[in-house]
Amino acid sequence: MILHVDMDAFYASVEELDNPELVGKPVVVGGTPEGRGVVAAANYAARRYGVHSAMPAAQAKRLCPHAVFIRSRMDRYAGVSRAIREIFSRYTPLVEPLSLDEAFLDVASSVRLFGDAQSIARRIKDEIRGELGLVASVGVAPNKFLAKLASDLEKPDGLVVVPADAIETFLAPLPVSRLWGVGRVASRRLAEIGVHSIGDLRTIPEQLLDDRLGRSAAHLRRLACGIDDRPVVPDRDAKSISHETTFASDIEEPEVLRSWLLELGEQVATRLRRHRLRAKSVFIKVRYADFHTVTRSESLEAPTSLTRELCTSASRLLHAELGDEPRPVRLLGMGVGGITGETLEQGDLFGEANREQQRRIDSVVDAVKSRFGNRALRRGGGARCKGGRRLD
Repeated sequence: MILHVDMDAFYASVEELDNPELVGKPVVVGGTPEGRGVVAAANYAARRYGVHSAMPAAQAKRLCPHAVFIRSRMDRYAGVSRAIREIFSRYTPLVEPLSLDEAFLDVASSVRLFGDAQSIARRIKDEIRGELGLVASVGVAPNKFLAKLASDLEKPDGLVVVPADAIETFLAPLPVSRLWGVGRVASRRLAEIGVHSIGDLRTIPEQLLDDRLGRSAAHLRRLACGIDDRPVVPDRDAKSISHETTFASDIEEPEVLRSWLLELGEQVATRLRRHRLRAKSVFIKVRYADFHTVTRSESLEAPTSLTRELCTSASRLLHAELGDEPRPVRLLGMGVGGITGETLEQGDLFGEANREQQRRIDSVVDAVKSRFGNRALRRGGGARCKGGRRLD
């Protein structure tokens, strides 16, 4: 059985933990309302006003004028995330992080020691709450797709189990938009042929579904039957490491997308350094509102785990993809491939001094993330993508 552990309103919950006066108030973590920043997270009190992640902070302010706005403290969140992963490691070495606040766990080999998967999920939830003062929702299922879907159904503080003999019964009544890859456009196309639930999709003739959705039809048909063969892959065994986020509403502004890309890049680079790995290539994934998905990649001059180098490469790819007439984006992802444990790096007579400076910066940032969560420590600008725009 697979567990998907998803922290509830993670960034905002950490802020409430550090400042109890915020409890009960709408809290928005991200950019300031006066600037061009975006919402990284919102607690449930703020969500009741329509505030959600990836929304421009100025729009969040209009929706909830009395919300408390707090700048993101990725250093602090990463430190708490490490403490959460330490709890996971008590139960299984097979942990695949998706981001700072969610991960898959394969507990098939742990049941003899700790009881069934549901019992393990309950223990993990209790230990996160008791030791860290935070709340997690957990989905328990035979595969990753079902576990992730289950973890989202009864938030906050949910625990949903999908037995192997009840997969189709579990899926049938859920809206078809719950399937990975079904956005607004695909939902409309499916509704036109009478498909509103996952159960409906299973009854549609294959040819009709192919005509409506093209290449994605076979993928969605498998998910509708609860089929997902992907294993849980720990970082140390991964051939690539990536993070992606699906926006609550489509984003068209390039600067907002670049802000998200920087956060994704920070998380990917941190994971590389945590395991003393480097990457030989960088890729981005962009899914537009019409479900068209594009992946762009480029090789690096030398393997690296430096945040600035990885983010500069990713920003260059994003700039090339968006062009001069950006379209609404539903999903954005960033990742690295060609992962290696090599410790030697190709020398650069003129750039090595700068790279050494970046290594020291990353080392300091990682150390502070691990110990203090210093509110004043934030990664500044300086990285530029093609076209001269700053990646700040």
